[in-house]
Amino acid sequence: MEETITSGQNPKIKELLALQEKSRERRSAGLFVVEGRREIEHCLEAGFVPDTIFICPEIYTSSGEGCTPFRSLTASDPTRSVETFKGTSSLSTFSVSGPPATVPRVARPSWGTPSPAGLPIPEEAKVFNVSRNVYEKIAYRGGTEGIIAEMKYKERRLEDIKLSENPLVIVLESVEKPGNLGAVLRSADAAGADAVIICDPLTDLYNPNLIRASIGAIFSRQVAAASSEETISWLKKNNIQILTAQLQDSSLYYDTPMTGPTAIVMGTESTGLTDIWRKAADKHIRIPMLGALDSLNVSVSAAILLFEAVRQRGGRFGA
Repeated sequence: MEETITSGQNPKIKELLALQEKSRERRSAGLFVVEGRREIEHCLEAGFVPDTIFICPEIYTSSGEGCTPFRSLTASDPTRSVETFKGTSSLSTFSVSGPPATVPRVARPSWGTPSPAGLPIPEEAKVFNVSRNVYEKIAYRGGTEGIIAEMKYKERRLEDIKLSENPLVIVLESVEKPGNLGAVLRSADAAGADAVIICDPLTDLYNPNLIRASIGAIFSRQVAAASSEETISWLKKNNIQILTAQLQDSSLYYDTPMTGPTAIVMGTESTGLTDIWRKAADKHIRIPMLGALDSLNVSVSAAILLFEAVRQRGGRFGA
């Protein structure tokens, strides 16, 4: 008889919930949680390695165009806990029975959509089947195709960023709300920005709310965390002009050239940027405010400024 995790009291489920809820648990374990096929795909493409995968067959096999139904296995033969399909690149072609099994080494999980090769699932990764009621307990939101993964931490450093010939970078200083960070990452992805740098971060880059809000852009963009001092030094070393978004002593953003290498720097809505950034800036820019209030949401402001750079560059970078 096929065994599936059916209790929320299972130790693996408790561990997963702890990783979702507590940043100290994520740091201690060196793991974070990614939910949904799209987000996991982006995560794998960014070079992250899965430690454990939880799949609800009832949901997973019925979701997503092109998904292949699971091959049901029995626990009676421990040597067949996972069936290996040579040449396939989809996790949807196997199922787990009994104790946690080893994922077969494959080209990469594609979940029914074309993807580049070269991203193997390591043999040591574990896969668990979970019942629908357990999946509903561990899933942050509906519509995530019945798959959740625990991924291994990877440091995200300035020195790892690869810049284009004419880079566009967005820098956020002390922006702490995961929803705002996620929305900025989505805008950065849409604008094709080279990187997003989080300075003096007050939030965990692997916070599930941030991953969810970014719909995977936390993985599709180059992201680094660093101090403001380190980031200013890195920008100047790479000859990237620094444009700080501030209301005081500033020019209108659309009157400011952004056709060359540019970093757009933004702070919190409540206090704005600190003096270190104001002094390091090559130019100060502002978005005109015509109403009674003097502040847009930081994610909205970021989108406006990013796409002004896109407009000035003729709709593409390196123009």
